Amino acid sequence: MPESGVSRAQHAHMTDTGAGTALPAGPVTSPPRPAATAAARRTGLLVTLVLGGLTALPPLSMDMYLPALPAVTDALHAPASTVQLTLTACLTGMALGQVVVGPMSDRWGRRRPLLLGMIIYVIATAICVFAPTVELLIGFRLLQGLAGAAGIVIARAVVRDMYDGMEMARFFSTLMLISGVAPVIAPVIGGQVLRITDWRGIFAVLTVVGILLTLVVWKWLQETLPAEERHTGGIGDALRTMRGLLADRVFSGYMIAGSLAFAALFAYVSASPFVVQEIYGASPQTFSLLFGINSVGLIAVGQINGKILVGRISLDKALGFGLSVIVLAATALLLMTSGVFGDVGLVPVATGLFVLMSAMGLAMPNTNAQALMRTKHAAGSASALLGTSSFLIGAIASPLVGIAGEATAVPMAVVQLVCAVGAMACFLGLCRPWQQVAARP
Repeated sequence: MPESGVSRAQHAHMTDTGAGTALPAGPVTSPPRPAATAAARRTGLLVTLVLGGLTALPPLSMDMYLPALPAVTDALHAPASTVQLTLTACLTGMALGQVVVGPMSDRWGRRRPLLLGMIIYVIATAICVFAPTVELLIGFRLLQGLAGAAGIVIARAVVRDMYDGMEMARFFSTLMLISGVAPVIAPVIGGQVLRITDWRGIFAVLTVVGILLTLVVWKWLQETLPAEERHTGGIGDALRTMRGLLADRVFSGYMIAGSLAFAALFAYVSASPFVVQEIYGASPQTFSLLFGINSVGLIAVGQINGKILVGRISLDKALGFGLSVIVLAATALLLMTSGVFGDVGLVPVATGLFVLMSAMGLAMPNTNAQALMRTKHAAGSASALLGTSSFLIGAIASPLVGIAGEATAVPMAVVQLVCAVGAMACFLGLCRPWQQVAARP
C-alpha cells in the first residue's frame, strides 16, 4: 500500500490540482464486483435491515440505559458521578474500537471481525447483567463499547464495498432512517423494561438483541471484500494506510466537517434536557415530544436527500446547503439565548433547534459518502477514522455545553455555532468543491 493512502490503480486515474492533493480526473470505474457482493446487493431490504441494526445497536446500548441511572446508583451504592462513568466508558469504547476493527476488516474481510465483535459484545453485555460492583460494570461497559464499535465501522465499510457514487449516498440516507429512530425509541424501551424488571433487565434485553443480530449476520450477511482486495500487512501497514488517508486533504476535510457537524448534534443531545425543561420550563412530556419531532425532522430531510436530491444535484451542493442552514440556525439560537431579542420563550428556541437538527440530514450522510468515495482501497480504515473522529470530537464538545452552569443556554448555542462554522470552514478550505468540479472533464 503506497504511503499516500491510494492504490496504484487509483493513481492512474488521478490528477494533481496543484495543492498537493490528488483528485479524480473523471469518473473512476470500479473493478468488477465479486459474485458474493452482487448477491448481497440483490437481497436489498434484508441487507438494509441488517446494516441498520448494526448501526442502531450502539445507540440502543447507550440510550436504553439512561432511565436506569438512578436505579443503578441505588442498587450498587455508588455516587452518581461514578455511575456516569458507565456511559463514558461505553462511549470511549465505541470511539477507540473503530480504530482497531476498521483495519482488521481491511485485512481479514468484513464477516470475521464483525462476528468476533458481536460475540464479545454479547458476552460483555451478559456479564453486565450480573455485575456486583460499579467498577466491574464500568469495565464491561467499556468492553461492550469496544465490541459494539464493530457494527458501526463495518456497516459503513460494507456499504462502500457494495455501492459507489450516488447509490452510496442514497444508501447512507436510508441507514439514517433506521439508526436515527434508535436514539428516539431507546429511552422509551428502557423505561418500559424498568416497569417490569430492574436495571439488570435492560442488559438482559440487549443481550438477547445482540444474540439475534449475531445470528442474522452469520446467516445472511455475506462477505463483501474479496480476498484479492485485502491488505496483507500488519500494524505498520495499517498505520501507514491511516496516515495516507489523513494526508489526503479532501478526505480529511470531509471527515472533520462531518465530525464537527456531529459535535453540534451531540451538543444538542447533551444540553437539550436541561435547556428545554429547566430554563424554559417545559414538562418531561413536552421535552420528549420536541425531541421526537426534531428526530423526525432529521430523518425526513435525510430521506429527501437520498430519494430526491441525490442524482439531481451534486452531493457537495447538498452538503454546502445543509452546513449553511446549520450555521444560520446556530447563529439564531445564540442571538435568542443571549437575550438580543429579549425573552423569546420556548417556541422560537425549539424552532431553531428543529431547523438545526433537520439540516443534519443533509450534512451527515453526504460527508460520509464523499469521504468514502475516495477510499475504495481502504474502506475499513477510512470508516474507522470517520467514526472515531466523530465520537471523540463529540465527546469533547459535550461537556462544554454546561460550562456556565444550568441557568443559561448560551454555552450550547456557542458550541453549536463554533462547530458549525468550523465544519463550513473545513468544507470550503480543505475539500474545495469548486476544484473537484473543475477537475472533471
